[in-house]
Parts: sequence; structure tokens; C-alpha cells
Amino acid sequence: MTIIILRCTPLKMHCHSCALVTSSGHLMGGGRGEEIDRAECVIRMNDAPTALGYGRDVGRRTSLRVIAHSSMQRVLRNRHELLNASQDTVFIFWGPSNYMRRDGKGLVYNNLRLMNQVLPKLKVYIISRQKMLQFDELFKRETGKDRRISNSWLSTGWFTMTIALELCDRINVYGMVAPDHCSPHPPPPLPLLRALGPEECAMYISHERDRRGSHHRFITEKRVFTSWARTFNIHFYQPDWEPPPLTP
Repeated sequence: MTIIILRCTPLKMHCHSCALVTSSGHLMGGGRGEEIDRAECVIRMNDAPTALGYGRDVGRRTSLRVIAHSSMQRVLRNRHELLNASQDTVFIFWGPSNYMRRDGKGLVYNNLRLMNQVLPKLKVYIISRQKMLQFDELFKRETGKDRRISNSWLSTGWFTMTIALELCDRINVYGMVAPDHCSPHPPPPLPLLRALGPEECAMYISHERDRRGSHHRFITEKRVFTSWARTFNIHFYQPDWEPPPLTP
């Protein structure tokens, strides 16, 4: 797998079963924490919490955390929970290539080097530029849409799911709604775990319709995940749902 650690060593990891845990408010009150922690590998996104009373619903273990460049400062602010939680946790950071430059001008890369000096045992990886281009091509192949022409960004969920497909034999996804969740009659929106986050459906629809840039195609990505679940060993819980059968 062409995800490169700061020391330029490829990531080598394989899990028979993975729990991919989102930061959705749908997880609250579900009591799935012990079930999540029983997976061989637990994969989380950005700064999604495990402490502060969330453990019963989201679990406490973290094997791998995929983090966007835009979440870097939140991760550093929550350093004691996220970075000191376990020496065994792998952190994968992704971002635009100019943020990952190694010539002293890459903002995220510079922060990662400093973080690695302070916590030398931390397992910090970044997604290579070549791999980022592969993720773009995969999105275009699956949707027929060019991510750059459509002025959108792939989400951390896209990177996390795609990485999980490479690492895991079975993926249990927790807290991810179906692509039709917000239409035609959306249920009452749930807040994200992140404090003061936008309402769920309003955010999804706004991002899907936006054409001005700096947005994600959350619904489009979920349609792709639904398609992949018909082929790969992917299952959705909290809320529990299955991909509908293909129409003849």
C-alpha cells in the first residue's frame, strides 16, 4: 500500500475484521461500543472522540485514524486524548500536495515532523501524491465525475473507506446513513458528535448541490459505498441497513 510514513516506509497492515466508526450522531444511545471494540481493527476519522462518555456508544479502541489536513489543529488541541491514547494507533494524514511539501513549505508536513519529534514512537503516515491521484481516478471511474472539474473535495470518509478496502477482509461501518436518507422525506436531523456541528441532512444536501468549491459529495460517495457493499464484505450498522437489490 503506497501510504508513506515520514521515514518513507510503506504501511504494512492487514485485518480480518474492521469496525469503521464515523462521527455521526446516529451512534449516540446505540450502545455498540463493546461490539466495535471486538473487531480486530477499529478505524476512526479525524478527531471523532472516544472519551468524554462516548465509549459506551463508539468504543474505546483505535487501531487506525484517518485525518484530514483541515482537522490537524483540532487533533493537536486534543493531543492528550488522540495522540497519547495508544502507542499502537496508526495515524494517516491526507491533504493537498502543497500542504504535504517536504521543502519546508508544506504546512501539514511541517507540523507532522514536529509532532513526530515530540512523540517519536507515534506511527504517523501521510498519503502520497501518487495515491491521492489514484483516489481521484477511482472516484471518476465510479461516478463518471471529475472531482477537480466539479470543484469538490473527496471526504475523509472516502479515503477511510477506500483504505479499509485495502486493509480489511470484512468492514462493519457504524453510524453511516444510506444515500437516500435525506430524501424525499428526510427524518429529523441528528447533530454530529462534533460540538456545534451543522445539521446532518442540511449539510449533506448543501454540499451535494454546491458548485463553488470547498465542498464534498457526501451523498454521491455513499451511493458508491452502497454499490461496493454488493461486491465487497461491507455491512452497515447504527443505523442498520442493507443496499437495495439492483433493479433488472
